Amino acid sequence: MLKTIILEELNSHTKIINETITENSRLIETLANIIIECFQKGNKLLLCGNGGSAADAQHFAAEFINRFRFDRNALPAIALTTDSSILTCISNDSEFENIFSRQIDAIGNNGDILISISTSGHSKNILKALKSSRSKKLISIGFTGEKGRKTMSKLCDYCLVVPSSDTARIQEIHEFILHVICGMVESQLFKERDNFLGEPS
Repeated sequence: MLKTIILEELNSHTKIINETITENSRLIETLANIIIECFQKGNKLLLCGNGGSAADAQHFAAEFINRFRFDRNALPAIALTTDSSILTCISNDSEFENIFSRQIDAIGNNGDILISISTSGHSKNILKALKSSRSKKLISIGFTGEKGRKTMSKLCDYCLVVPSSDTARIQEIHEFILHVICGMVESQLFKERDNFLGEPS
């Protein structure tokens, strides 16, 4: 019984990841190139999400600031989910839906990139963050699932949709793709170390 459940989960994961790559392989390459150009111009990444997607935002920022596969210069990335004083202040004095948009208003600059992650695509604070990024002339990238295809896509310059409504599958695929992008960016910006695989973080 347990083995059957594990195999069903694995097969579901494999099916969704294959479908996502088939639909988005060119987009993934484009996103990596956009992030490379952002760093080359001296701009930064801002990232946001809720729950597991907040963890993904923080994880992705850490890979850029510290290292992914090898030691190299730090790359500027900020997860907007980490400062408890800012988050609780905005939530208490204003509204929870403003927790990310207010930070973008403060530190977002023309040419920066906002990466917004939402499995549902309906989180009010994520949608408001995307609207703020547009007014501040940031490049907006969304990661979502099937339910967010319409809601997030219209607010993003680029939107990667995992063709699933299963939160667990969506989060798994988001993390996989974010790791792929991180590896592409790191290897391109630091070409002399392309063939070096360091210890995982």
